[in-house]
Parts: sequence; structure tokens; C-alpha cells
Amino acid sequence: MTDFLLELLSEEIPARMQAKARADLEKLFTEQLAAAGLKAQSLQTFSTPRRLALIARGLPETTEAVSEELKGPPADAPDAAVEGFLRKAGLTRDALETRDVKGRATLFAVIAKPGRATADVLSDAIPAIVRAFPWPKSMRWGAASQTTESLRWVRPLQGIIALLGGYVVPCEVDGLVAGNTTVGHRFHHKGAVTVSGVEDYADALRAAHVIVDHEERARIIRDGAVKAAADAGFVLVEDEGLVVENAGLTEWPVPLLGRFDPAFLEVPPEVIQLTARVNQKYFVVQDASGALAPAFVCTANIAAHDGGQAIVAGNEKVLAARLSDARFFWELDQKKTLEQHAEKLKAIVFHEKLGTVADKVERVKKLALWLVDQDIIKPTDETPQGKTKLYNNVQTAAAYCKADLVTEMVGEFPELQGLMGGYYAAKEGLDPQVAAAIRDHYKPVGQGDAVPTDPVTVAVSLADKLDTLVGFFFYWMPPTGSKDPFALRRAALGSLQLELVSNLRFSLLSVADRVIDLIAQTSSLNRQGTQGVGRTLKTDPKLGQHDVQSFELLDFFADRLKVQQREAGVRHDLIDAVFALGGEDDLVRLLARVKALQGFVETGEGGNLLAGYKRAANILKKEMPSPLEGRGGSREAAEGEGKSPTFAQSPLPTLPPAPQASEAQRERAYELEPAEAALIAALDTAEPAADAAIAAEEFEGAMAALAALRAPIDAFFESVTVNDADEAKREARLNLLARFRAAVHRVADFSKIEG
Repeated sequence: MTDFLLELLSEEIPARMQAKARADLEKLFTEQLAAAGLKAQSLQTFSTPRRLALIARGLPETTEAVSEELKGPPADAPDAAVEGFLRKAGLTRDALETRDVKGRATLFAVIAKPGRATADVLSDAIPAIVRAFPWPKSMRWGAASQTTESLRWVRPLQGIIALLGGYVVPCEVDGLVAGNTTVGHRFHHKGAVTVSGVEDYADALRAAHVIVDHEERARIIRDGAVKAAADAGFVLVEDEGLVVENAGLTEWPVPLLGRFDPAFLEVPPEVIQLTARVNQKYFVVQDASGALAPAFVCTANIAAHDGGQAIVAGNEKVLAARLSDARFFWELDQKKTLEQHAEKLKAIVFHEKLGTVADKVERVKKLALWLVDQDIIKPTDETPQGKTKLYNNVQTAAAYCKADLVTEMVGEFPELQGLMGGYYAAKEGLDPQVAAAIRDHYKPVGQGDAVPTDPVTVAVSLADKLDTLVGFFFYWMPPTGSKDPFALRRAALGSLQLELVSNLRFSLLSVADRVIDLIAQTSSLNRQGTQGVGRTLKTDPKLGQHDVQSFELLDFFADRLKVQQREAGVRHDLIDAVFALGGEDDLVRLLARVKALQGFVETGEGGNLLAGYKRAANILKKEMPSPLEGRGGSREAAEGEGKSPTFAQSPLPTLPPAPQASEAQRERAYELEPAEAALIAALDTAEPAADAAIAAEEFEGAMAALAALRAPIDAFFESVTVNDADEAKREARLNLLARFRAAVHRVADFSKIEG
């Protein structure tokens, strides 16, 4: 076994591309080896701003000899066909084998392939890897760049190290010949660095002031930044993404502490942190009280002779200029009120079919107020004064929620949308609930994000998300595959979290209808007389029947609910089972049913009832077309209403015949077996009990009512012959099983449950 080292030296590789480049190098190298029948015992990749490297350990000296079989034409095929096969295989006729294939003599070629030296495999693999490398962005350079056939790389490729067991693997890529030399730190080391093999690669570069291991550089930056802040009496604001980015920008990282004028602290701390992070890649620090301190930590790429004083001074000067710009934006934005900023939203198109951002704001405002009017969102103080205050605050917050989009600060830092609006609202002296709602109405923006609970914020946030969802589904622009240009999955997850945390009870489709009405009222396109907005889409021949349900909006929410509840341990098949009943678009109630169902099916009684249900369902399915169809309506229609199917000509399984039965039914009646009668009696009790519990939203009680069917259905299958020779008995028992199935469907479609 032997080890292999590959280094691809280039000009600076962007830090954001390095992690994927390491993964791509490992993938391409593995594929090239596998194609030759080789596999390394271990692979390790490295990156610095100027190089991409790979170490493969435990490679065999040669590939194994293999034989390849090619199936040819029948032995009695025309000579032309046989000759063509011989040319393909590179053999003569006497080298072919004849085998029997389905009773016919067929020619086969067995081609022996001798093993190859691993060095030869690598000589071919390295150029293939370089040319196939999938950089997100790449370039050509030099005189060769005049042709499209020239090499492409992220930045000009400058050298290749290819060492197998200490020996150079001979290969060439676009005029670059592989060798055993590289370069060290751009400032700390002049001349070439000679590498003898895998074992001394990292040490040779370290001696030239290059730490080749990206994880080691990240650790130096992480620990050094914490120490630099602590030595000055501060606490570092941790930022792992910034650690990784700085590790990708430096080969010899040295964290240094700098300071800035405390007067800049009048600017919101988030602005200072973003200015330092985004523009300069600096860490910010806090004082002992947790407030932002007038200091920062930068990462130098050099061990300066003066301890970094000149570097710090230069960075302080640059950051001061950046913060001066931020303070200018902060002060300039406050010269206008949020109302004045909001006027500019009329000139910004939200979407060509949904009007301007001002149109969206108007819809959000009206929907948020409607949610309050309908008592879907209630004030914490439920007095008339409390509701009036909630109404007024929702109206103000919704009207100004997008106003900061046109401010200078958000134009510079889009990440601050909402946040800056909250600051400006507070500066104007608006109600703190209004400022908080403007600040937080985008939340939650993902799993783990804080979920607002203040009624004003919840009203604006939910209205904003539902308007976006319904609007884009209404015009049939749902997410497709991995593409979600309007962030509808995130909006659905956010609205679900708002509903569940605040226990908001409402019909999703009723809200959707309200949004559609608002689209018709507020869309600037509609005001211009354009057809195809709002309800008119329902009959638009180009778009088809645009009922909100046909947009699969509920199915979309069901999928998001599965994602959202996965971490809570809620089973996705149970969500499907409840959704399959139809008519359930109160997502809080639906989830309560799902959780009750999960608690039930995971018990012994629930598991046995599920088994009985599946047995009944299989019998009914096997007997299709069954006598249940064509007798006053389909079974599916009856079960879709949550009712037991009733059939005019069904036998009455009672003895003696009921006086009210028809003569035909009286003639066909028969004496019930004990297990049959017990199941009927259990259904007579369980059905109304389950209905009453569901109506009262006591879903555990509904499950308990169904649990009473477990023993009767087990006894029924043990002692009753469903497919009796007597047609009347057979039909009645199939009807009884259908009634049992429909009873179970009162709480969920058990056919969707796995197991």
C-alpha cells in the first residue's frame, strides 16, 4: 500500500467556494479511482486561499487484473454480424466462446484486462479531475483563453503537486507539469517549497507560514478572537460563519483587537455588527453588561513585527469610514416619517399579477383587521378598550410594516428589513406594540426562530404570510421541486408556527376566500380594468377551475405540517390519515386529532383495532364490485360524509324481523350469530359516542369510543364467516364491515396509517 498527495495551486480561491471545492475534489477523485477498480483506505482534503489539496492513504500499487465479457450475435448469424462483433472486441473468431442462451448457441468474447500501475491510473485521472471540476464560477486566462477549448479554473492555475509514495506522478494539464514543489506564504516566505511526500506536506508548508488544514486555522481564529476580546475585558459575540470565512481568507491567521469611537454606538447595534461583519469580516464584542462595546476583532494574514499595531490602525480607519456611512443613513432615514416612506411603496411592484408593495400592504392591513374582527386573534385585555387598542395598533403596524424597504439603511443592508422599521417607529414615538410588530412581522423565518406571541405582531405576521401564500397559489405559482422563488415553504411553516403557538382557530379556506376578495379589491392591475383577477379566475378557460382547493393549498400545508412536526415526533402517515377525511382546514384542531390518533394507535387496543380495520378493508376490497355499490349511493360518497352507508335493499340482520321492514327484507332476514350481534351493538354505542366527542373536540374520547370496537371486531372475525354461501348473510356481513369501516373513518382514514 502507498499514499498519494495532490495539490492544485492557484491564485486566491473565494472563501465561500472552498468547502464545496473540497467535497467536489474528493468526489471526483473517488469516481476516477473507482472507474479503474481502485479504492483508497482514507481520503482527506484541505484548502487555503491559494491551494486545494487531497491526501489518499492506502492505495494499492496496481489495479487487479479483470476480465470483461461481451455478448455477441448467435453462432449462426451472418458473417458480417460476426465480423463486426470481432472488430468491437478486438479478437479473432477462434478466441470466441459459444454458450447456450435460451436454447440457442450464442457467441461470447472474454477480454482479459491486465492490472495497471496505480501511477498510470493517476496520470490519467489528474487531468480529468481538473478539467471536470464544477466551480460555481470559473475563468480562462493568458493567450490560451482566446479559444473555448482552453482550461477553466476558479482563478489561474499555477502549479500541481502529484506524489505517489514520494515519487512524482507524470502528468500535464494545459502546459502545467506535475512536480513536487509549491509556494509558501505570500509575504513570509520567498521561493519554492519542496515536498517529499504525504508525511511532510503539512510540516513543510507550516515552516513556510502556511497552515494547510482549514479546521486548524478555524480553531486558531475562534480561540484567538475569544482571547483577544477577553484580554481587553470584553466578551466576543460568537459567529461561526465568520470564523469559517476568515479561515478561508487567511493562511496564517492572527486575531487582533481594534477599537472605534463610542459615539458610533448611537447607531443600532445590529447595524454596527452587520457593517463590521459584512463589509470587513470583523467580529464584534460586548461589555460585561451584554451591551455592544466600541471594539472589534479582525483577523490578519501575517505575523507583523510590531505586534499588529499598524494593521489594527488601518482596520480602525476603514471601519470608522463604514460606520460614518451607517450613521449618515440612520440620520437621513429619520428625516422622513414611516408614512412618508410608505408612499414610495406605490412605485415598487410586488408581482405583476399581485400589484405593488403598497397593494400588498393594503391587503395585509385589511386581512389583519379581519382576523381581529372575527376574534381569531384576541387582545390580551379582552375589555372593549383592549379590543379597540388592538384594532388601532394592528391598523397602524400593518400600514407601516413594509415602509423601511425604501429606507437607505435597508437598501444598504437588506437583512435589516423589519428591524429598522421597528427602530424608526420607536423614534417616532409610536406604541411599543406597533414598533415590535413592524420589527418582528417577518418572524418566524425558519425552524428554531423565535415565534411572536404579541397579538399585534401575530395579526400582521400571519396576514402577511397568508396573503403571500394564497396570492401565489391563486395564480398557480406554487413551489416546484427544489425551486421556491417566492419562499412559500418558509411562509407556510411560519404561519403554522404562529397558529399553533397562539392556538389560533380558523378555517384556512375561509381566510383564503377573504384574501382572494382582497386581491380583487386592492390589485392595481384590477383597478386598471385587467380581467383575470379574483373570482373571475374561476371561469377563466386558460387557467381552468380556480377554486382555492384545486390549488392543493391544503395539501401544501399538510406537507409543511409534516416537516414542522417531524422534530416533535408526530408521524407523517397520521397527518395524512386525518387530512384524507376532507373538510378539516382548522390546522390547530387537525393537529389535536393527529396527536390523539397517535396516542391511540401506539397502544395495544389501537394496534389491534388497526389490524381489524385493515382486515375488514381487505375483504371489502377483494369483494369489489361489492353489493355496497348501486344501492342508494356509493360507499365512497357515504364515507366521505363520515356516515355509515345505507342501502334500500340491504337485509335487516335481526330476528324476528322488525315490524317496519319491507316484505322483501322480512323474507331475507336471518338469525344473527352472537359475535355479529355484539358488533352491531358495539357500533350502535360507539358511533354516537365518537360523533359527540368529535363535536366537542374531545378527540381522546373519540378514540376511546372506537377502542370499544376492538374486542367485537376480533370476535367477529374469529367466529363469523363473511363470505357465507347464503347470499343474504354474505351481503349483510359485508354491509356490517362497511359500517365498521365508516365508523373508524369518523376519526381518520385508517387506510393511510402504516403498519
